[in-house]
Amino acid sequence: MDHIYKGLLNKKAKGIKSFAILIDPDHQKLKNLEVLIDQANKYSVDYFFIGGSLVLQDRVEETIKLIRENSEIPIVLFPGNGFQVSIQADAILFLSLISGRNADFLIGRQVETAPKLHASKLEVISTGYMLIDGKASNTAAYMSHTQAIPAEKSEIAQATALAGEYLGMKLIFMDAGSGALKTVSEDMIHRVNKSVQIPLLIGGGIRDAEKAYDILKAGADVIVVGNALEEDPFLVRSISAAVKEFSKVDMKRTP
Repeated sequence: MDHIYKGLLNKKAKGIKSFAILIDPDHQKLKNLEVLIDQANKYSVDYFFIGGSLVLQDRVEETIKLIRENSEIPIVLFPGNGFQVSIQADAILFLSLISGRNADFLIGRQVETAPKLHASKLEVISTGYMLIDGKASNTAAYMSHTQAIPAEKSEIAQATALAGEYLGMKLIFMDAGSGALKTVSEDMIHRVNKSVQIPLLIGGGIRDAEKAYDILKAGADVIVVGNALEEDPFLVRSISAAVKEFSKVDMKRTP
């Protein structure tokens, strides 16, 4: 039941990085999605993350069905709300918005969803979710009535990630948000990576292979790319190559 998380831990121990494609079913056009799945298969993407801030349940099921029919890549739910839970996925990031102070997104929505997850066969991966200011309007911050951590406040992100780990979170996900103009800074990623032992996921604003490489170099274990691939699915090739190239470099450094 925990093969995806064990895989992440194993990769982290070996210095192997991962590439997750984030699909927001409300934004992704069907034609582009078919191309994106084909590119993901061709260039060995590690995971599909499915979710968004306003996604309806039927679009989630439709998207998962299309992926299942055309790919064997694991499907992980990245839910914006409790309605985005599908038992057809492989796993779910059980998010707690630890960067905010809204109890509804720290524990309230999770209590509502927990019984459904308990009755399912989904692998549930507790995840400390941190919104970081990406210098653009942030749908997740708006919907959750919380404020993102300022981009330059690396020490706040560091302390928040540590608190998440000490509370028993299995992953830390720092997200600059959909359509971010700036990614999470390399300094912030570096500090958090040096502080926590659990896998670190970074998303928001990653638009090319060069930025993906820099974020991996700073300490990310998984990069999550969404908007850029909605616009150009063929970016998968270069970003995937950057992930694999860095993994090779990192493995050479491992004693």
